[in-house]
Amino acid sequence: MTLSTISIIPDNDALTGGFANPVFDAQSVFKMMMDAMARPGTLQTVASDIAPPAPLGIATGAIALTLCDHDTPVWLSGGLGRSTMPEWLGFHTGAPVTSEKLEARFAFVEAGVLLASLNQFDIGTQEYPDRSTTILLEIASLAGGKELALSGPGIADINMIAPIGLPDTFLRFWNDNRALFPRGVDLVLTAGRQFLCLPRTTKIIATEI
Repeated sequence: MTLSTISIIPDNDALTGGFANPVFDAQSVFKMMMDAMARPGTLQTVASDIAPPAPLGIATGAIALTLCDHDTPVWLSGGLGRSTMPEWLGFHTGAPVTSEKLEARFAFVEAGVLLASLNQFDIGTQEYPDRSTTILLEIASLAGGKELALSGPGIADINMIAPIGLPDTFLRFWNDNRALFPRGVDLVLTAGRQFLCLPRTTKIIATEI
């Protein structure tokens, strides 16, 4: 066996860990994503048993398997880029990885990584705001943290969330993002099997202690 032969053998971790029933599982996750986007802040729980490459979580991996394809360039934070996730995504979805944030349709950010801002990604255009990047941000937990009040389209009155692991500058970043409407990114917060969506139209304020 030559060195060139060895180099093209994919890591076994990249070939496994996908949906057991791709059509059914993807439909289930897609329906949850649509519901989560329509009702910002609503917790969703992925039931599918997948095994994405560490440090990727189950919910993030399931969303990647559902939404990514060969037409959706993805950007990965450092730890994800150094893992087998690029090969895993390529094998299961065909999605290419880009190092340019502005080219990414989806951006995957592992827990603990601090983003300098949200508008470093593609914010879309006035004519095509839907072409912006959707950011999937993994955090420690979606419950038990400081409460944030959500309002806006899809929310009857106020919806409360209490995530743990958001950067201290998150609210400033988010307000800057909302000011760009109809442009701007959409955000998906994930932790383990759970996720919630924050469309760019959602207003977020910190509650009083």
